[in-house]
Amino acid sequence: MGHGQCDDSAAGQSNPRRYRALFISDVHLGTKGCQAEALLDFLRDHDADTIYLVGDIVDGWRLGTSWYWPQAHNDVVQKLLRKARKGARIIYLPGNHDEFLRDFYGTHFGGIEVCETAIHETADGRRFLVIHGDFFDVVVTNARWLAYLGDWAYVTALWVSRHVNVVRRRLGLTYWSLSAWAKSRVKNAVNYIGRFEETLAAEAGKHGVDGVICGHIHSAALRDIGDFTYINSGDWVESCTAVAEHADGRMEIIVWRVRPVPAARRALIRAAADLSNAA
Repeated sequence: MGHGQCDDSAAGQSNPRRYRALFISDVHLGTKGCQAEALLDFLRDHDADTIYLVGDIVDGWRLGTSWYWPQAHNDVVQKLLRKARKGARIIYLPGNHDEFLRDFYGTHFGGIEVCETAIHETADGRRFLVIHGDFFDVVVTNARWLAYLGDWAYVTALWVSRHVNVVRRRLGLTYWSLSAWAKSRVKNAVNYIGRFEETLAAEAGKHGVDGVICGHIHSAALRDIGDFTYINSGDWVESCTAVAEHADGRMEIIVWRVRPVPAARRALIRAAADLSNAA
């Protein structure tokens, strides 16, 4: 089936890697947890004929309560619009956090198409249903208040993780995620993810396709479930993952790590900031 996963932490080529398609979800622009700089770095190094934005790209829930939109978040939007102008087809499939865009199905914004779902056909002839996935989350659909409570708990876990990792970095330790740890240890969370994956695989069967590509649960995956392939593109809050289709139809999870900024470049950035502040 052409499954695979790579770590692009050492990437940094001058010419972007080109893929047949890229799938990105759960960026959550408008939140402090969003790793916009990492995504911008990724977009500089990766191009595709078609880019699917698989929901929760902008976090309308969070922006509705407090406005947070730093320059890096704007830069991500501008980068995507620039890719569209250069010929990439960009398809935006809204999720629950950017559900305000569901009123605009069938329209275009700066060359970005807004769709409810999409069918993606790979180079080797397989067909995938592309959808955010929140409609198959019983908490989101049947207990809205509980979904908001879960969102608050997740944001709190991110806050704890950020402070813990300040200390870990000083000790030379790697990044640690409280929410990811909880997902892997708490039986109900593990069962929830399993049920979600099985439900999406069943939905693929109803559509007569070979698999599904989704987001929503912030857990990247690429596996066969029965006769169908389940693919989740993960998120850009903690894991920084995307899914890519190669020219031969092979699907791959890309795990991205931000490249260290050289000391000389850091000095230039600081100097530019100082000049800007002086002005």
